[in-house]
Amino acid sequence: MPSQWALVVYAGAQLGRVFPLVPGEQILGRSPQVNLTLMDEEVSRQHARLSLEIQEGQVRVTLEDLRSTNGTYVNGVPLVGAIRLEAGDRIALGGHVLKLVAMDSLERQFYETLIDQSTRDPLTGLSNRGATLGDLQTYFELSARHSRPMAVIMCDLDFFKKINDMFGHAGGDQVLRTFGERIAQKLRATDIAGRIGGEEFLLILPETDLEGALQLGERLRATIADEPMMVDGLAHAVTCSLGVAERSSEDRDGGALLARADAALYGAKHKGRNRVVSAG
Repeated sequence: MPSQWALVVYAGAQLGRVFPLVPGEQILGRSPQVNLTLMDEEVSRQHARLSLEIQEGQVRVTLEDLRSTNGTYVNGVPLVGAIRLEAGDRIALGGHVLKLVAMDSLERQFYETLIDQSTRDPLTGLSNRGATLGDLQTYFELSARHSRPMAVIMCDLDFFKKINDMFGHAGGDQVLRTFGERIAQKLRATDIAGRIGGEEFLLILPETDLEGALQLGERLRATIADEPMMVDGLAHAVTCSLGVAERSSEDRDGGALLARADAALYGAKHKGRNRVVSAG
């Protein structure tokens, strides 16, 4: 019996991503609260239900459309009611095409390595600049179209040049890795964190208003400032500055939202660093 059943994205914004399946019911949709989130404006918030059952070593996978706006297709045929799936079947939801696969651990590692190489920052393990800015625009468009809240946080390590001068680039890299790890620990599964510059990071927070983003920003600021980082075996105090902005009706695109967060970050630096400042 294969060690893992999964859905692999063959077309769409998350090309190459692997969604491992577990026994029980899993909801596919656009909402951050579902089990398998597909950020696509043509995908309904709760689009389809997939069920995986294992009985006496036999695997049964079924799929049901949840009265989605644009429908669910299996191997090019519109889905009506529920259908049993077989390995190799292709599921189309909006602009996404997912293939049901039964893979061993080596195959799963292959798929995950491919997606990591194209979307991950090799130093921190967070999203790289291209992937992060692409996600920013995708989430922005969904937020604007459906009038849902969304916020972003720009983070920048304070006096990072001094860290490089003191410990060299290897020490600076260690600080960046630790910073990335602490960011990841503070985020929800549906949030996105990416490194978009040398010591600059962007957090994308769907379904989050300004107050919620400010609270997260303060928690992140505190977790950096309150616990020194180990560099070459020595504890070194590190702080960061953060700029927060919530999407507004005046933002024409994700870049405009990012620019307001960046201006707030500049304000945090100007006011003394190691603080959180909101746009506007």
